[in-house]
Amino acid sequence: MPRLRVGIDVGSTNTDAVIVDEKGRLVYAVKHPTTPDVTTGILNSLKMVVEESKVAKDDIVAVMFGTTHGLNAIVQRKGLLKVGVIRIGLPATASIEPMTDWPSDLRRAVGDLKVLVRGGFEYNGEEIAPLDEEAVRRAAKRFKELGVEAVAITSVFSPVKPDHELRASEIVREVLGDIPISLSHTIGSIGLLERENATILNASIIGVMRRAITAVRKTMKELGLEHAKLFIAQNDGTIMSAEQAEKYPIFTVVAAVSNSVRGAYVLTGLENAIVVDMGGTTTNVGVLEHGFPRESSIAVNIGGVRTSFMMPDFVSIGVAGGSIVKVKNGEVTVGPESVGYELVTKGIAWGGDTITATDVALALGKMTIEDPKCNPERARKLIPQNLAVKAYEYIVRRVEEAIDKVKTKPEPMPVILVGGGSAMLPRKLEGASEVIRPEGAQSANAIGAATALIGATIEKTYSYEQVPREKALDEAKKEAIAKAIESGADPATVNIVMVEEISMPYLPGNIVKVKVKAVGRAKL
Repeated sequence: MPRLRVGIDVGSTNTDAVIVDEKGRLVYAVKHPTTPDVTTGILNSLKMVVEESKVAKDDIVAVMFGTTHGLNAIVQRKGLLKVGVIRIGLPATASIEPMTDWPSDLRRAVGDLKVLVRGGFEYNGEEIAPLDEEAVRRAAKRFKELGVEAVAITSVFSPVKPDHELRASEIVREVLGDIPISLSHTIGSIGLLERENATILNASIIGVMRRAITAVRKTMKELGLEHAKLFIAQNDGTIMSAEQAEKYPIFTVVAAVSNSVRGAYVLTGLENAIVVDMGGTTTNVGVLEHGFPRESSIAVNIGGVRTSFMMPDFVSIGVAGGSIVKVKNGEVTVGPESVGYELVTKGIAWGGDTITATDVALALGKMTIEDPKCNPERARKLIPQNLAVKAYEYIVRRVEEAIDKVKTKPEPMPVILVGGGSAMLPRKLEGASEVIRPEGAQSANAIGAATALIGATIEKTYSYEQVPREKALDEAKKEAIAKAIESGADPATVNIVMVEEISMPYLPGNIVKVKVKAVGRAKL
C-alpha cells in the first residue's frame, strides 16, 4: 500500500499543496490563492489536492503544513494572547525592563504586564540569589486577576541552569492551572533580552497556532483523513508534531522560506547551493548547507522586536511575479508593491491595466504560462519594448544583488530557482556557477514541507572547567535526540547532523556554547 504525504505551504500570493510518495516523488500539485485569514486558503488547498488527485484516502499517512499564522499575528498585532511576563534576575537585571525596546502598539497588544523577581544564575551556574517563590506566587495571582491568557518566564543564564524557570512554572501552574507557559531556556540562546523577547512572542501566538491546528484537524476529519498524523514545518527546514507546535509556535514563523530551500534540495539532490524562491510578492534568497537551510548567526527582527532562536539566513526583496512596474523621472523600477494573487485579473496579459514583472517577462518571451486566459501578445502590444527591457534588467539585477549578499565566499556557486515566478529568470546569473530550475520548481515549498525530517536543536552553555568536554557534548546530543523523538521522530532513524562549539572568551572559566541538531524520519 502506498504511503503518501500531503504538504502545504502558505506564500504571500498562493498556498501550494502537493501529494508525494514515500520516496518524495511528486504525485499531484495544486495552487490556491492565499486568503487574508490564511486558514481558509490552507483548508481549500487541502481539499483541492485530496479531491482532485483522487488518491485513496487510506494511503495518506501524514499532512505537513508550513504557515505564516504566527508571523502575521505579530506583524498585524491581531489575535495575540494577553501575556504575563516574569523575569527572574533581581538584583542584577533591573536596569532594563522587559519589552523596553518593543514597538508600543505590540507591547499593548500582548498586555504589557511584567514582574521582576529575585533569582537567576551566573554564567557558570552559580546562584545569583535564591528564587523568590513568594514574589512569583504574588505575580501569578495578579495575572489571574487581570485575565492573563499565557505566561512567559525568563531567568538569567537559564540555558546554563534552568532550575529557577522550572520551579517558577510549577508555582504559576499551581495558581493559574492549565495555562500556556513558555520557558526561555527551551526557546532562545544565552543573551537575556533577545531570549526573553522570543519567549514572550512565543507565548502570545500560542492561541493563533492552536486555532489553525484545530481548523486543519477539522478539515482532515471531514475529508476522511483523521487517521493521518499532522506535522508543522519549522524555521530550520524540519518539521515537528502538531502538539509540539502548539507549545513552540515561534519556531514556525518563517518556515515558508526554509520549506523552499529544503524543497530545492529534494528536487535537485544538491546539498550546497544558493536557492532563489520567487513568488508573487517577494523573492527570498537562502543557502543550502549540507542539505538544510543555513541558519542565521545574528539576532533576528520579528515585527520590530529583536529575538534569538533558530532562523534561516536569507535575504528578501520586494521583486517577484506580481510586482508592479513603475516609471518615475525616467527611472524604471519594479516593486515592492505587488498585485499578489490578483495578477490573473490586474495583469496586462490577463486583460488588466497594471504592468507587472510577469507581463514584462511574457512580453520579452522570457517565460510562458499555461493559462488560456493569459495573452502574452496583449502584453507585447501594450508594453513599450524599451520599458520592458529596462524593467527586466532591473529584476535580474536585484536578484543578482541578493545572491551576492548571501554568499560568504567570492567563488560562484550553483543557484537553484524555485517558485512560480522564477520561470522568468535567465539561465545565467552573476555569481552563479550554474543555474538550475528543476521540474516541480513551482511547488518546491510544499514539497519541502511534505518531505521534511523531524528536527530538534539544543543550545546550551557549559564551563569545560566544571564539566568535561566529552560529557557536555554527550549530554547535549542525548537531549537533542530525546527532543527529536518527542517531536515525532522514529527513534531508530534519529541522527546527529550538526555539532557546534562556540568559545565565549569574554567570559572566564572556559565557557563554551554548544549547539546540537538531531533529525530523523517522522514516525508514521
